[in-house]
Amino acid sequence: MKLWLGNTREYFASVWSELKKVHWPDRRQLTAYTGVVLFTVALVALIIWLFDKGLSFLLTALMKAFA
Repeated sequence: MKLWLGNTREYFASVWSELKKVHWPDRRQLTAYTGVVLFTVALVALIIWLFDKGLSFLLTALMKAFA
């Protein structure tokens, strides 16, 4: 039991030490990064939607041609 407790304590001490080294963004950077992420997600969603609509149109036209 002591070995497990010591390993766990050492692990969390190491995690805490690493978290102190992290460069946390300030509010301005965080806002900018959030904007970039939202824009990128919207752009990828638009591309996927356009691709889906194009395939749907092609499959519908193909089904009508052979029906």
